[in-house]
Amino acid sequence: MGCVSALDVPLKKQLGAATAKVMAEHLDLHTVGDLLHHYPRRYAERGELTTLADLPLDEHVTVVARVADARVLTFNGAKGRGQRLEVTITDGSGRLQLVFFGKGVHKPHKELLPGTRAMFAGKVSVFNRKTQLAHPAYELLRGEDGGTAVDSWAGALIPIYPATTKLESWKIAKAVDAVLPAAADAADPLPPALREGRGLTGLPDALRKIHRPRTKADVAEARDRLKWDEAFVLQVALARRRFADTQLPATPRRPVPGGLLDAFDAKLPFTLTEGQEKVSKEIFDDLATEHPMHRLLQGEVGSGKTMVALRAMLAVVDAGGQAAMLAPTEVLAQQHHRSITEMMGELAEGGMLGGADRATKVVLLTGSMGAAARRQALLDLVTGEAGIVIGTHALIEDKVRFHDLGLVVVDEQHRFGVEQRDALRGKGKQPPHLLVMTATPIPRTVAMTVFGDLETSVLDQLPAGRSPIATHVVPAADKPHFLARAWERVREEVENGHQAYVVCPRIGDEEDDKRKAKEDDAEKRPPLAVLEVADQLARGPLAGLRVEVLHGRMAPDDKDAVMRRFAAGDADVLVATTVIEVGVNVPNATAMVIMDADRFGVSQLHQLRGRVGRGSAPGLCLLVTEMPEASPARQRLAAVASTLDGFELSRIDLEQRREGDVLGQAQSGVRSSLRMLAVIDDEEVIAAAREEAVAVVAADPGLEHLPELRTALDALLDKEREQYLEKG
Repeated sequence: MGCVSALDVPLKKQLGAATAKVMAEHLDLHTVGDLLHHYPRRYAERGELTTLADLPLDEHVTVVARVADARVLTFNGAKGRGQRLEVTITDGSGRLQLVFFGKGVHKPHKELLPGTRAMFAGKVSVFNRKTQLAHPAYELLRGEDGGTAVDSWAGALIPIYPATTKLESWKIAKAVDAVLPAAADAADPLPPALREGRGLTGLPDALRKIHRPRTKADVAEARDRLKWDEAFVLQVALARRRFADTQLPATPRRPVPGGLLDAFDAKLPFTLTEGQEKVSKEIFDDLATEHPMHRLLQGEVGSGKTMVALRAMLAVVDAGGQAAMLAPTEVLAQQHHRSITEMMGELAEGGMLGGADRATKVVLLTGSMGAAARRQALLDLVTGEAGIVIGTHALIEDKVRFHDLGLVVVDEQHRFGVEQRDALRGKGKQPPHLLVMTATPIPRTVAMTVFGDLETSVLDQLPAGRSPIATHVVPAADKPHFLARAWERVREEVENGHQAYVVCPRIGDEEDDKRKAKEDDAEKRPPLAVLEVADQLARGPLAGLRVEVLHGRMAPDDKDAVMRRFAAGDADVLVATTVIEVGVNVPNATAMVIMDADRFGVSQLHQLRGRVGRGSAPGLCLLVTEMPEASPARQRLAAVASTLDGFELSRIDLEQRREGDVLGQAQSGVRSSLRMLAVIDDEEVIAAAREEAVAVVAADPGLEHLPELRTALDALLDKEREQYLEKG
């Protein structure tokens, strides 16, 4: 594999130890290949000037501009008289002041004459209400006729690299010049047939064009090609994962006529939506195969995912297996257990007086159960007496044994670690079928990258009888009377026989306060707390109403008791943390006030809002914030208020976060491998790459005939990432 080695050469051999050290420490670049894949962020055009008008504060920037004027000012400082050089540069869109002090004045004073063009790099700051760069580094750009300061600036397009204070863009460019000849040896991961079929340029050519383009067309051609590399290699990794799963054996679980499922369907007081029918069919088809199902069920808040999951579990019990449902919290596990036993009625009373003939047992298993109840639940599982078990990750402990585990339903995947999913796979005689549910809608492309080893089903219709939810932003700082009106609205809902939630970002006891005080040094005030807000409301605007609190640090029995009272209508207002975010179902609750709403993410607000409007009365959600109108936080809240479409909101959420976060970087502990690909914008590339990857893996699962692709795959799947994808 001599062709790979040129890109594997350590940078210190090419650039010297000092430069290589800075590149490693500040940009995480270690080899020639790393540097060749450190692409320019943008290009400054020699003919046109870059925009100075909207430079971001406190960020390190590189700009190309012309000197408008320069003057030396003398001033009296603490150490006597000093000199300051002020240079104004312009690019046509705006002006920017550069400041040099003391001994650093002489060289720029001689070089930065009016009319001179140069590249400037530094951190943007504000002084006397003017944007400025203090002591910027600069590189002169000589006139078109007189030769250039650096050969690489001969072209019309000047690459601007992601840089740091220690390493300016032009220094990176010089380093790239030194290693660019090695691009000729870059091993091309794309199979020739794919490259030709899609009209993509070769990798060596793409690397040359991305770093040293002559025209904008060069840049576009190189980007198209490099996006394909990233999308395709990632999709091949996921396709191989799916292929490996299809090689695992699993027991087929086909529904049995006249069984639990038929009995359950017969007693349903409503008909399933078209979407529920369609998704159920996809799941039943998967369950009937001899390989484990791996399916992601995405559904809007309240679209009836639990119903679909329950029907799948009943089908598996009919086929002689057991089903386990995992919830992220005890509150949610108890809630699921309650709603599933209610939906099933006598069908959940197997072995009990009054249980139906075809009934099974539905048991709950959580960490806080009493020893006797826990012992009985474990016994029911190992004997097969219990067909369905609902619990938290306590279900995956070694002690838990199943008679014949056939299906695992994981609720809210994003709160559930990959190791736990893995541990559960080992619980059956053969790998169980797996259904992952999430109420956080995920854009299709993200589903294809993050959950790429799962087939996806989407429930996008709401069941009949669901009410619309009106959402409004309440600007507490600008208009305090709006907040007073919000509490009036809560009272009105309660007077009409309904209930309300008030959600706060934290709990608010002494420990909590100390921790938050540390985190919030830089902020005006700590976030609002459940205990304080509940107290203020009960004594103030909601005096006379039955106000209860719910938070994660309460004892499980206390939490359950509060939830039961609220569900039964014995409490009017529940002041809670985000423990109510997922799965809590109280149809009579119609209003929600979210305090400090700007401290929650877009998807989280959408999830919380989904707790109201679950009955026949319309829902109301009020987002209270002290953020100013022009702030990004307020714009985020306005977006949530403007649409109930979770898929639309998930796109907004994604656009506001870095792609690396989305690709599970937080879970896998490595930086995002995506440099060129934008998950939202490049939907078509990702979808096409997935198709090509499936075809390539089906034809050659071991990639025996594609050594370059295998090498690229190894580079992508460093050990941590491989584990992340495997356990995904």
